[in-house]
Amino acid sequence: MTPKDFLSFIINALVSHEADVVIEQREDELGTLLTLKVNTQDMGTIIGKEGKTINAIRTVLRVYGSKMDARVNLKVIED
Repeated sequence: MTPKDFLSFIINALVSHEADVVIEQREDELGTLLTLKVNTQDMGTIIGKEGKTINAIRTVLRVYGSKMDARVNLKVIED
């Protein structure tokens, strides 16, 4: 399972508008960068109170990446 697939599994469990979830994966010298875009109605769910949900997702992705000897970062795009 790639980091993109792993993130997709987590995000789709949280959002109401699964069709609007867009995840892009880019590899560079710093590791893997995942870019996440969701429906504006789901943004609050993804961010969570005081950013706790998105911070937890980022932490889980870092742990997942460390198991694969890779650095994984997440960027959320807001429209």
